[in-house]
Amino acid sequence: MKRFLSPLLLGLLTVGLIACTKQGPDSQPAASATPAAAGNNTVGLSISTLNNPFFVSLKDGAEAAAKEQGITLITVDAQNDPAKQIANIEDLIQKKVSVILINPADSDAVAGVVKQAEDAGIKVISLDRSVNGAPVTSHIASDNKAGGKMAAEFLLEKIGGKGNIVELEGIPGSSAARERGEGFNAGIAGKSDVKVVAKQPADFDRAKGLSVMENILQGNKNVVGVFAHNDEMALGALKAIEAAGVRNVVVVGFDATDDAVKAVKEGKMAATVQQKPDLIGKMGVQTAKQVIDGKAVDASIPVPLDLVKQ
Repeated sequence: MKRFLSPLLLGLLTVGLIACTKQGPDSQPAASATPAAAGNNTVGLSISTLNNPFFVSLKDGAEAAAKEQGITLITVDAQNDPAKQIANIEDLIQKKVSVILINPADSDAVAGVVKQAEDAGIKVISLDRSVNGAPVTSHIASDNKAGGKMAAEFLLEKIGGKGNIVELEGIPGSSAARERGEGFNAGIAGKSDVKVVAKQPADFDRAKGLSVMENILQGNKNVVGVFAHNDEMALGALKAIEAAGVRNVVVVGFDATDDAVKAVKEGKMAATVQQKPDLIGKMGVQTAKQVIDGKAVDASIPVPLDLVKQ
């Protein structure tokens, strides 16, 4: 009996082992099906930089909305490097997210990777800054041109419609810098008693705003007004003005970050155009959820602006 059972048991064990070996590869798709299903409700958020309070607020608004909407949000920071942002988005494409929210570091540079996402069936929504050269499903932003014009009108009023002024520009190639500059220059156009003595980029950065303004003041002590394309540059310029001992300079920023609003309340800055970055982030995620649910969304979604002033 033992001689009969042993070969039989051995045969059964052999068949079992073969069956288990064949079953292994077949089980892999079932394991990967869970992330793929979760990907239907996963949204990527590519931020130009988190070294800026404005974009931190945008991220916070997006995260709060994602929690409310049951969305899994993957946030990546480009650190103001277009090449890094492209790599980040390529990674999000590999992760098979359903929608990508993008705040471009460079509006032109991201066009290629946005097309890659669309080709992969991933919808793209731009936040705050537009994408040049590639279509997106929706663009959610403040009206930067209107904000620039609002800043110009306020600055002209404060300086009495005459004097030398400075414009600190944001990152060259970004839509925010271009549009805010266009609005501002449209607002001061035709004012013969107003002269723009310097117009230089400081890349939306406080330290660069400080150094650029220091250089400008070396040859222009009679500046009466400064418009910076964002608050970080405005605060840097303000520090340079104070250090140079130049008085009565009207400084206007853009974004209404906490530091800028505080500077306005303290009488150091004259005003800042108020965007609502947390609302931009929130509306971005809400729009992404509509896209995931197969609902139609507007190609352009405006976010309201205001002016915080003394």
